[in-house]
Amino acid sequence: MATNKQLLGKGIKYLSGSLPLLFIGPSLIYNAFMNQHTKWHYLVLGIGIVACLSAMFLIFYGLKIIMKGLFND
Repeated sequence: MATNKQLLGKGIKYLSGSLPLLFIGPSLIYNAFMNQHTKWHYLVLGIGIVACLSAMFLIFYGLKIIMKGLFND
């Protein structure tokens, strides 16, 4: 059972791309709720939610690619 190193590397790239979004998204959401008196509240909240959702997508997609590389699926 050989490991496909190209797929493994590609999956790790997706996981490393999601790492900054895991910190930026909740920070933006927290910032939006702390600054509700400004008119930019909803824009910052939307950007934070999109960052969190894209981080979740990148994690699941990266793990899927890593599993394909490990198990030759």
